[in-house]
Amino acid sequence: MFLTYLFRELSNRRRQTVVVAAGIALAIALVIVVSGVAAGVRNAQSSVLQSVYGVGTDITITQAAEPGDGGPGQQFAFGSGDGTTTDDGSTEVAQSTLTAARGTATFDSSALATVQGVDGVSAATATLSLQSSTFSGTLPDFSQGTGGAGTDGATGDGTGTGTPPAPPTGGADGAGGSSFDVDQFSVTGLDPAADAVGPLTSASVVDGRGLAADDAGADVVVLDQTYATGADLAVGDTLAVGGTDLSVVGIVASTSSDAATASDAYVPLDPAQALSGLTDQVSDVYVTAASASDVDALAADLETALPDATVSTQSELASSVSGSLSTASDLVAKLGTWLSVIVLAAAFLIAILFTVSGVGRRTREFGTLKALGWSDGRISRQVAGESLVQGLVGGLVGVAVGLVGLLVVNAVAPTLTAAATTAAAGPGAAGAGAAAGAGGGAPTGGGPGQQMVQATTDVVLHAPVTVSVVLLAVGLALVGGLLAGAVGSWRASRLRPAEALRSVA
Repeated sequence: MFLTYLFRELSNRRRQTVVVAAGIALAIALVIVVSGVAAGVRNAQSSVLQSVYGVGTDITITQAAEPGDGGPGQQFAFGSGDGTTTDDGSTEVAQSTLTAARGTATFDSSALATVQGVDGVSAATATLSLQSSTFSGTLPDFSQGTGGAGTDGATGDGTGTGTPPAPPTGGADGAGGSSFDVDQFSVTGLDPAADAVGPLTSASVVDGRGLAADDAGADVVVLDQTYATGADLAVGDTLAVGGTDLSVVGIVASTSSDAATASDAYVPLDPAQALSGLTDQVSDVYVTAASASDVDALAADLETALPDATVSTQSELASSVSGSLSTASDLVAKLGTWLSVIVLAAAFLIAILFTVSGVGRRTREFGTLKALGWSDGRISRQVAGESLVQGLVGGLVGVAVGLVGLLVVNAVAPTLTAAATTAAAGPGAAGAGAAAGAGGGAPTGGGPGQQMVQATTDVVLHAPVTVSVVLLAVGLALVGGLLAGAVGSWRASRLRPAEALRSVA
């Protein structure tokens, strides 16, 4: 009897049923789309962070850089005896340096032992973020620019006549200025025995091998695939790092198709410290917590153990991801969430108003039913059941529409730019020009290669579909139906049989 009456009333009031179900369906679809996109943004942020810090890194420890750390730019100085003189009198010079990345601070490696001694630490490793810079070029023969015996700078017999001198070789403007190349790339020194946490845990070997425990102290290097391709390097070649040739033993790529690895080159920590002159110094400590639920508590303990250090959790690091991915995250978190809440509240309000309005139009019906013996509870259950079915129908339709919306998002596959700010230098700046002063003054490197931004990449946004979100959407739809039914049944229970008789009269 209950179901027969319920479906008959819903079919007789199609307009109300359609409006209520459509409002709830729109709200539920929006909730599903926003939730899916938000999950996709979080996954994209995690992908970028993993490429920089490694899979499983819950906490990173650094030290805040003081103003001026890293210097005003990479300095190259040449003495009078430096370089090789060529047949035309010019001098070919080259110099390589390995220094802490600009804007970073290093601290004593004993901090790693302190971290490992804190309760709740499952694994920890230390790294040293560096920048390798190689300056090369040709200094012109400046003596050719002073002329011969002629007082006007012309060669000859001093009468001011003769053949003018050739401009200094190597200069682009013939006035002593020269253009040089500064090749820069990022280098990360790490413990080759650490395989539980660290940058290379998010990388896979595509050629050769990775760093092993017996590589400690060895002059070997593993290259990022993108850098190796650009520099035309392969396994078995050598790479000059800080003036020392290191043997390339492997090439790695990020395990995520949407992100690059954290550095251009990876070397064992001991050689990195020795070549850079930063003995017993590190720039980062990566930590994995024993329990994911205790990350915040562990971070507080680490801050107590290392009061001068900066302790950052994975969620805090996610806020440092910049680019259009950050913009999308803010948009979803603010506009998307509030829009979903507003639409959901509006849908519930519409359902309640239509249900109350419908109860008002059914005064004669409910009054007559009460006169026939229906109790207030039975009438309330009838109204609540009708509203619940309307909410369920709206929820199912909303789920279907929401899933279609997510399919559209994934089909479009919007590409977002993401960059994680780290202590290491950014992509190499091969070919960057550096001007040398007249008279062979010391040129300075610098420019784009010394940026603090690392792991800049394009991330394809994928909005996942999860069972929990679908169940949440259906639950919200049922809540909307129950709210409308509760208000409508309360209104119906207050009707009196006398009202029905007056309506008939």
